[in-house]
Amino acid sequence: MKTRKTKLSHQLIALIGLAFVILFISLGVILPKMLIPVAEKNIYTYLSEPLKFVGNNRIDKSLLNTEVAYIYIVDDEIATSENIHQVINIKDTKKLLSYIKDDYGKFNYNHDTYYYYTITKDKITKVAISNDSYINETKEAILSTIFPIVLSTCLLIGLLLVIWSSFIVKKIEKLKDKIDHIDNTDYNHNINFEMDDEIKSLALAIEDMRISLINQEEYRNQMYQNISHDFKTPLTVIKSYIEAVEDNVEDSNTALQVIKQQTDKLEQKVHSLLYLNKLDYLKNSKNVKNEIVDMEQIIQIEVDKFKFHRKEINFITDIDKKSKYYGTMEHWETIFDNLLSNFMRYANTTIKITAKQNKLILYNDGENIDDDFLEGIFTPFRKGIKGEFGLGLSIVKKTLNIMNYDITIKNEKKGVSFIIKRNSRD
Repeated sequence: MKTRKTKLSHQLIALIGLAFVILFISLGVILPKMLIPVAEKNIYTYLSEPLKFVGNNRIDKSLLNTEVAYIYIVDDEIATSENIHQVINIKDTKKLLSYIKDDYGKFNYNHDTYYYYTITKDKITKVAISNDSYINETKEAILSTIFPIVLSTCLLIGLLLVIWSSFIVKKIEKLKDKIDHIDNTDYNHNINFEMDDEIKSLALAIEDMRISLINQEEYRNQMYQNISHDFKTPLTVIKSYIEAVEDNVEDSNTALQVIKQQTDKLEQKVHSLLYLNKLDYLKNSKNVKNEIVDMEQIIQIEVDKFKFHRKEINFITDIDKKSKYYGTMEHWETIFDNLLSNFMRYANTTIKITAKQNKLILYNDGENIDDDFLEGIFTPFRKGIKGEFGLGLSIVKKTLNIMNYDITIKNEKKGVSFIIKRNSRD
């Protein structure tokens, strides 16, 4: 389905036009009908007041006008004012009196509406009667007063809205132009909005997003370079030994051992890369189950796995059985595998694992980590100490995040501690 493109300014003008149509209907149709009960209440007062001054024997001509007529009823005799036929188009006075049934009210005759008010005193009935010209004049007077004021007010409001909307539209157009050129480094992305409103907040958010995209692009390019280098090294070694065997420079058995070692490294790197992608999927999945795990058992399994890699390393464990840890055995084993593999490269004589107060601390007595490496140390394929690349710490960080844990690194006086704590939002 194709949608029609309409500018915001045109939409606002159409909305203002619709508002004026509604206003005219309200003032021209609804308001006059609402004024009728008020005007009718006033007309009965208008009719009753002169009757108090009309004499009992005759009708004072000074009280006559073209809008109100008077009728005297004394016994069976009926007298009317001279303007009776100007006010009401009924020649038969008795027929006229047949419509007057209450002390005051109105009746319709020949599609016209008439209003009356009666006073009876000393067997004399006096009737004041008028057509609807008074009500019409009242409505016209009220509308002629209200309409210009309301119309001019609405015109002023409409003008202010159009001016305001033009500024808003210009701001939005600047933002659109910025977004259209978001990947253009030659474009001037500076937008100075003096008013601190939601549009300025949106502009700042777009600028933050643009900078983030640039950083991500730089990070992605750097990561591709690092991955290429990390994968190229074992492939180069494998190729070199194959060529050495072909040239009878190297013994085939020795070459096969080296090729197998490099293939294992390459396989491990591919496995780590695939696992890292899997973590990105799990991060957005709602099917991850975090249950209470036996941390003592996990630590013992990991210590048994690594303690023979370097016999000079002394493993120390301090475990509080009351502490609770959540997640899965698989995830925690992955975390310990990567951390302890890292520790085995840098520890001098001691690795200590402490599990207390629902917190894990993994310590090794190797050299402190330089502050330059601490920042971004969990970034995938970031060049680390001794110029190495890897995914281990990045896998640790993302796996912990999936289980709602976080990890920090602290340089001790001697050695380094990795501190794992559950996030406080749980």
